[in-house]
Amino acid sequence: MTSPDERGRTPTAPPGRLVSLDAYRGFVILVMLTQLLILSLVAESFPASLVWRTIAFHAEHVSWAGAGLIDLVQPSFSFLVGAALPFSIAGRQLRGQSRTRMALHALWRSMVLVCLGVFLCSVGNTQTYWSFHDTLCQIGLGYPFLFLLDFCRPRTQWLALVVILVGYWAAFTLYPTPSFDFASHWTKDANIGLSLDRWFLNLFPRQSPFTTNRAGIVTIGFVGRLATMILGLIAAGWLRNTWPAGKKVQWMVVTGLVGIAAGEALEWFGLCPIVWRLWTPSWTLYSGGWCFLFLAGFCLFTDVWKLQRWTFPFVVLGMNAITIYCLKHLIDGFIRGSIRTHLGENVFKVLGEVYEPLMSGGATIVVLWLIALWMYQRRVFLRV
Repeated sequence: MTSPDERGRTPTAPPGRLVSLDAYRGFVILVMLTQLLILSLVAESFPASLVWRTIAFHAEHVSWAGAGLIDLVQPSFSFLVGAALPFSIAGRQLRGQSRTRMALHALWRSMVLVCLGVFLCSVGNTQTYWSFHDTLCQIGLGYPFLFLLDFCRPRTQWLALVVILVGYWAAFTLYPTPSFDFASHWTKDANIGLSLDRWFLNLFPRQSPFTTNRAGIVTIGFVGRLATMILGLIAAGWLRNTWPAGKKVQWMVVTGLVGIAAGEALEWFGLCPIVWRLWTPSWTLYSGGWCFLFLAGFCLFTDVWKLQRWTFPFVVLGMNAITIYCLKHLIDGFIRGSIRTHLGENVFKVLGEVYEPLMSGGATIVVLWLIALWMYQRRVFLRV
């Protein structure tokens, strides 16, 4: 552990890192882990409770249009990749790395993220399941472009953002659909992304031909996620600026509110629905706005008010985000099974069968956090 600083505070991250970014990342991981609680199943036992209905809504992905809290997890991951990249590159430059070496590392990271995402999609299959719909795959596909944009001026980054949003919107709206309804361009079973996947994904060996993705996520959605990562890149530029911390927070709050309003307006006027599974331009703006607000909140506490101790549980998760992300997909069942083996088959029913999913998921979250704590205390940080 690091020693307290001159004001008596104990830093919760290594020197040179922003506590706000690590804390926000850890918060996102924790929100993602709440899916293990299966709160919607618990809520079914209390159909008349508005509180439980609200909790269940925000704990489960929306079926298509709209968004709840859990739907902001993937945008936050993407946004934070963009926000962290300039700090990573600055550190490499200080160590004397050439741009060529950094570019090769960016390509390597991109390939590792894509392969890791394919691996997670293939768990439980009898052969490699070639799909690029996982969050890690989508981030990996856009990462090389993000790396190049980091060396550009802010004006160029903003221009790239606009071009991507307009181009992505045009690709979907110009694609012919069976219906004359404008909204049909963004339906689950008939859009340009699905059409491209029916060609592209069938180029890989498969047990059966690819026809559709059950969730409706498409490979070219990485283009929209790249726009979200660019928003993170822009936020990083402000964080690295010499402005007072309060001014940075103000800029992020204003940008966040504008982004949310712009996304809502595009949907309200019927130009583009807010659909996270297709990563529509309106979703990019709407979710990106929330990302700015979340980051502003963490910056307000850690950078302006200098209150950092409370972020420790989040930082522990945020420092090994990819590790916990993978473990959640790989060993959550093993953890629950092991607890039942050693503490009894009914260990999760201590509060009754209604709360069994809550107790089971909660115990799994605690174990995963303890793994992250063990790694944190030994300064074991697995990064790509």
